[in-house]
Amino acid sequence: MQNSSIKPPKWLIAAFLIIPIAWYVFSVFIPLLAALFYSFFNWKGGPIKTFTGIANYVKLLHDETFWQSFMHNIYIVFVCIIGQVGIAFVLVLMVNSRQARLKEIHRTFGFFPSTISAVYIGLIWTMIFDYRRGILNYILRAMGHEDWTQVWLNNESKVLQFVSIPLVWQFIGYYMVILMSAIAAIDPEIFDEAELDGANAFQRAVHIVLPLIKNTLLVCITLCVAGNMKVFDHIYTMTSGGPGTASMVMALYGYKVSFEQNDMGYGSTISVAIFVVSLVVIGLIRKLINYIMRDKEVE
Repeated sequence: MQNSSIKPPKWLIAAFLIIPIAWYVFSVFIPLLAALFYSFFNWKGGPIKTFTGIANYVKLLHDETFWQSFMHNIYIVFVCIIGQVGIAFVLVLMVNSRQARLKEIHRTFGFFPSTISAVYIGLIWTMIFDYRRGILNYILRAMGHEDWTQVWLNNESKVLQFVSIPLVWQFIGYYMVILMSAIAAIDPEIFDEAELDGANAFQRAVHIVLPLIKNTLLVCITLCVAGNMKVFDHIYTMTSGGPGTASMVMALYGYKVSFEQNDMGYGSTISVAIFVVSLVVIGLIRKLINYIMRDKEVE
């Protein structure tokens, strides 16, 4: 029987791909190469540039604020892996259970926060944490716990935890959608047979679901790490890195150096460093997850 499928010629495929590829190169690789070029100069943004070699990178190695910001990013990454991907996984199992009702509504409302601008999310949560008019302190006062109220975003020791809450809240639904599609591809008979063999919900989740969606889980974790290594909008809106540098992150620090201090050369160095350390962190976390999953499969 003659194959009736229509295979487009290679030139047509190339014609369709050339515009998105060109746009990707223009918007990603060219700015990265430009940042790498300018990182070797002392440049204040004007026409005058002074070549300094690797002086900016030497300065970066001794920059305590940058490395403090890096550790803040690492903290946020691990909070969000557990909070975004972890909670999303648990909620997906709950929504997919036989006892769940109104599943489509749960999926729709779960995904809704991820469609809102990060700046709006930051403003909403800033109002929630507001000392005088915030709903959080209002509830505490209504419950008779006036002594528990505080200026939440001015607490240096806990501000990083508070700014992580909107990040977790906004993107749980995003990872729910990805994980739902992966779990939906699993043959339901596998769960039925496991249930007949006496496996409880926890055992089915750990020994059946996790190994079968390992690749999708790795994608989710990679997206989570990449997104939170360059987090900017929420923290800029809520605290602008304060109080002091207690909630400063790398992208925000690079922005402040480049556009508030007008040190474009050193700001470009920070941008290159963010790209490099993000790749390293993503690679290490992927290896760690692969190692854990491999041990789980052996068990």
